[in-house]
Amino acid sequence: MKKVLIITYYWPPAGGPGVQRWLKFVKYLRDFNVEPVVYIPENPHYPIEDASLMSEIPKDITIYSKPLFEPYGLAKLVSSKKTKRISSGIIQTKNQSFFEKSMLWVRGNFFIPDARKYWIKPSVKFLTEVISKESIDTVITTGPPHSVHLIGRELKKEKGVKWFADFRDPWTSIGYHKELKLTSNSEKKHKKLEYAVLNGADRILVTSNTTKTEFESITKQPISVITNGYDSDYQGDAYLDKSFTISHIGSLLTGRNPKNLWKVLSQIAAENSVFRGDLQLEFMGVVSQDVMDSMYRYELGPYIKMLGYGSHAEAQRKQQRSQLLLLVEIDSEETKGIIPGKLFEYMIAKRPILAVGPKGWEAGEIIDSTHAGQVFDYKAQAELKRTILEWYEAFKKGRITSESIAIEKYSRRALTEELSKLL
Repeated sequence: MKKVLIITYYWPPAGGPGVQRWLKFVKYLRDFNVEPVVYIPENPHYPIEDASLMSEIPKDITIYSKPLFEPYGLAKLVSSKKTKRISSGIIQTKNQSFFEKSMLWVRGNFFIPDARKYWIKPSVKFLTEVISKESIDTVITTGPPHSVHLIGRELKKEKGVKWFADFRDPWTSIGYHKELKLTSNSEKKHKKLEYAVLNGADRILVTSNTTKTEFESITKQPISVITNGYDSDYQGDAYLDKSFTISHIGSLLTGRNPKNLWKVLSQIAAENSVFRGDLQLEFMGVVSQDVMDSMYRYELGPYIKMLGYGSHAEAQRKQQRSQLLLLVEIDSEETKGIIPGKLFEYMIAKRPILAVGPKGWEAGEIIDSTHAGQVFDYKAQAELKRTILEWYEAFKKGRITSESIAIEKYSRRALTEELSKLL
């Protein structure tokens, strides 16, 4: 059985979407004659935790760990709430405090490529011995944080291993990168490291065709698209909500603010008293203040229900119970290739997806091709209103449903099989 070393910062009890990609690969790799050996930080700073994911780690898997120094731990002593928000990628672009501006400047210019850079050197020293001990010839790094890729780069140099660099998100083109208040010199350093990783890895893995096209302009190394996916082993009882629930699962950050949707819902509520009695907007996860302000501006406050952060099982249950599932992406050229991991779990939940994103959005193309819901750009209004009213009419008749087609290729097991063939 072939052994591979997987180096990842995010691992249970980390919560959120970042941990699930490689947790699920590890879960199924043995089915395809690949033995995973996992390397993680011993004392990570996880902004979100979900202890329920611990049960999905294969019982007898080999896991190594090494302590790391994280500056977020020091910053947390000054402002725990703001540090947690920034470390999880939630960057408030309006009304930033002096502390937030300072943190972003320091984060962008002192910690390149990111605040986990101090894990690189001790990890390389430690893993050179692990590679020899475990007879490993292939190393996989997954980022962000992209400093993890620099561990793989050094191990390839020192041990001659084959190196796969997996990008769950892009590097310098990701939305929050330009919010880091980078100097021109710091921007050049990021670009230089990105180039070195993309041209040093034996194979690059990405989650979208858009990212593949972007990287093809930087490297000639082979690039493979393996999207995120769904795991269908949830067995909870999920009866449909009696309210006309429109639910968003996960973080709804600044910029992901579909104002026309709030406007349309406000209009329908004003015109239809029965709709007012049925409507409920549910949010499981962090919602930025900008989004909350917009919803209250459109007088949607009475319909909002904040569920807070839930476990993965709770999120799955909510997805299956909701009448509609909301998927939103920032309206920009840079986000066309972003395919949120929750999209695939939305599809397996068999509830209609109401998606709002940029024109040419790759996630929207998947929704269209699988008949999983309806996709709108940020300017849509009349068509958006008509569709919501059609869904509401079906809801009143007890017939609102979605039968996604051709989604089997997005199962975690099928995606792991794709990965095993590359290995």
